Amino acid sequence: MSAMSDSLDELDTPVSLSEKAAIFREGKGNVSVLGSGPALIPLRSPFQPPGALHNRTTAAAATLFRGNRKCREGEEMQMSLVPNAFPDLFSSECLLPWTKNSATQVIKVYTEDNSSRAVEVPSDIIARDICQLFVLKNHCIDDHSWTLFEHLAHLGIERTIEDHESVLEVQSNWGMDSDSRLYFRKNYAKYEFFKKPLDFFPESMVSISSETNGLMNHSELIQTFLNSSTCPEIHGFLHSKEQGRKSWKKFYFVLRRSGLYFSNKGTSKEPRHLQFVAEFCDSDVYTLLSARKTHGAPADYGFCVKPSKSSSARDLKLLCADDEQTRTCWITAMRLFKFGMQLYQNFIQPHQKQKNSPMRSISENSLVAMDFSGHRSRVIENPSEALSVAVEEGLSWRRKSCHRLSHGSCSPSQSSLSNIAIHMAQPWFHSKLSRDEAHKLITQHGLIDGVFLLRDSQSNPKTFVLSLCHTQRIRHFQIVPVEDDGELFYSLDDGNTRFSDLLQLVEFYQLNRGVLPCKLKHHCARTTL
Repeated sequence: MSAMSDSLDELDTPVSLSEKAAIFREGKGNVSVLGSGPALIPLRSPFQPPGALHNRTTAAAATLFRGNRKCREGEEMQMSLVPNAFPDLFSSECLLPWTKNSATQVIKVYTEDNSSRAVEVPSDIIARDICQLFVLKNHCIDDHSWTLFEHLAHLGIERTIEDHESVLEVQSNWGMDSDSRLYFRKNYAKYEFFKKPLDFFPESMVSISSETNGLMNHSELIQTFLNSSTCPEIHGFLHSKEQGRKSWKKFYFVLRRSGLYFSNKGTSKEPRHLQFVAEFCDSDVYTLLSARKTHGAPADYGFCVKPSKSSSARDLKLLCADDEQTRTCWITAMRLFKFGMQLYQNFIQPHQKQKNSPMRSISENSLVAMDFSGHRSRVIENPSEALSVAVEEGLSWRRKSCHRLSHGSCSPSQSSLSNIAIHMAQPWFHSKLSRDEAHKLITQHGLIDGVFLLRDSQSNPKTFVLSLCHTQRIRHFQIVPVEDDGELFYSLDDGNTRFSDLLQLVEFYQLNRGVLPCKLKHHCARTTL
């Protein structure tokens, strides 16, 4: 019998992928004909113990051998026939993936480099569980920013699948012939509006009920969106594309709990002047991937409202903002109006689990400096001494790296080779990445302060470029090599602050803002499944 696999693509059976999926939906995966070629066996879920699968297959084969009786249609199989190999992990009340009460399906997930992986999951799995599964499989650091995206290529749109949403329910709304995919990548801005709401909701675009007198702090602003009894309102000008026409027109839009409206008379908010556009109980908001190129929008800050059950371009409500901050404000407000308190629960749930977990987290607060130079080790409690030891360790590591590359003699050229080897292995470095590609990659990771990457300069082959996001705008800073007494250094400020390699430069600006508008916080990295 062939070995089990988490992926249908890796299953060694003569049937196609669609037939394999049909076997599970029809409950035929446990039928085995003795002596008649390869047997059809149930696929094992990543959450299912391998021993239980073997016991079930053995029990099914023994039943057929004793009489080869046909199971009556609709009759439930007795769980008592299946020995529980893991009584501590699975109780008798647990519904296992291969029972008729919990169907399984196969999904395929992609990353930025279009590598993919197919996994078999329970029918009720949510987006957060999918992210956790791939974090474990790929040994990623779980910083609660991993996100599942719904990418509809035939419409040129994309959205964040909220952590609590059913993944298979999202897929059920896709058309049969549509090129739709699930993408797994980081999104640092997913819940950033809970931390810095004033950065996401400009005062000029938000109107609150008269009781607050318009004076609100961070927490009060978020409370107005989460509290169903309050009536916050987002308003401003947006470009809208009329149905069946190529032209875009500018209207004054108003977003309320009841839905999205536009005014047919200037900025009037009177009910007789407001025209209904969409509501969000059965619709979702998406980002337009190429607003100018695909839809002829006046700017690249396009988004749309799409009915959940529709996959037709005719049902899209196409909108476009004049800048990224305006677009982010509208999209964030629509998410809050649609999901409300559930978004806040999604935000705090990982932090609550981390507090309740007995496992020690690897963070700056849980690490201590140690001195092993004497006969007995000791904890370095003086912060200044700990910092000097850390700097010395870093310099010692670089000298050892240079020594290994140069075999004992570290010439300037070999030192340069050592520096190249250091930064080429870092996840934040993207060698042959254009300016537009860097802009796209940072945007995908979330436009919050401190998202960055380093890349080769296309205009000057000898220099590098630091691409950094600040105030939802992406700026590019040239890193210039400086040679002094035969030694090569790198600098962002015309040689005033010099670094022996790019790793040292990044580490410095992660702790100090320097000439940059903000510190380096979150690096952009490509993930391969």
